[in-house]
Amino acid sequence: MQITPRRTPHAAAAVLALAAFATGCGNGSDTATGSGDDKKPAIGIDLPRSDTEFWDSYAQYLRNDIGSNDVNALSLNNSQYDAANLEADVQAFENLGAKAIVMAPQDTAIAPTLNRLAAKKIPVVSVDTRPDKGDVYMVVRADNRAYGIKACEYLGKQLGGTGKVAEFQGALDSINGRDRSEAFAECMKTKFPKVRIFELATEWKGDVASTKLKKVLAENPDLDGIYMQAGGVFLQPTLTLLREKGLLKPVGKDGHITIVSNDGIPQELAAIRKGDIDATVSQPADLYAKYALFYAEAAAAGKTFKPGATDHHSTIIKLPNGLEDQLPAPLVTKANVDDKALWGNNVG
Repeated sequence: MQITPRRTPHAAAAVLALAAFATGCGNGSDTATGSGDDKKPAIGIDLPRSDTEFWDSYAQYLRNDIGSNDVNALSLNNSQYDAANLEADVQAFENLGAKAIVMAPQDTAIAPTLNRLAAKKIPVVSVDTRPDKGDVYMVVRADNRAYGIKACEYLGKQLGGTGKVAEFQGALDSINGRDRSEAFAECMKTKFPKVRIFELATEWKGDVASTKLKKVLAENPDLDGIYMQAGGVFLQPTLTLLREKGLLKPVGKDGHITIVSNDGIPQELAAIRKGDIDATVSQPADLYAKYALFYAEAAAAGKTFKPGATDHHSTIIKLPNGLEDQLPAPLVTKANVDDKALWGNNVG
């Protein structure tokens, strides 16, 4: 049975965009500049959100790669962190004849949508998030458990195996939030049992993290470290709060709070250079865009892949509902922050 999403302003806009596309009228939508070669299979692309530097950078890389590689991409849609919007966008892509769809579902419980697409033989490439159920052709993401482990090991060593750490957890109903949180907790319990962790659920919201950190600081003015699972969301609110409280001390100074983040956005790299934070794990926005398009075109052409090492320094693993290409995500510190290979040093 096809699920009909609740009608939202975004859903209505998707229908209008479809009508405009069908009649050849301009609608002011975010049109990617591909080759326009209708001999190539059409690719539908949904952007998940536009409220973080990471996802804005991903969108920029997508547009650049679409143009430079002559990808026959339909107009890019943005579901703005809303499952009903994503469903409306997907239906618009179906009606426009998409032969493959790229999405980054922020709510991973989208099995009905994925199963409907599978029944219509429209393969799906999921970026950054792994749907809990439903067929996917390929998931393009990094090893998110490694994010938590790298943050744990760096913080534990910097703190000498003891102290207090606040952890901004992403949404635990998402695979990324679960992977990072579970791996961080397991690593700390095993390797640094004397470090006390304040687990702060945030739903990936910067204002929630800031409010909860304020309470932790009031009760624990001797806080030693912070682990931010998403710098694009948490960096600025955290630095602002610490600055207001006179706690933003540079690396190496007494009272410095050791901060490790995830994302690798330019602002994080700048904060590392300045000494405001210590490290981040660079989530590869450039490679997400590159290989999302690569796998979407491969899927539309009927190509298949197997688990194992790739020629782009990653590993494809088998999932219960598809495959996942785990791209490399390096730890960035003062020692390598100026490395030109880091996407955060190249994005405009």
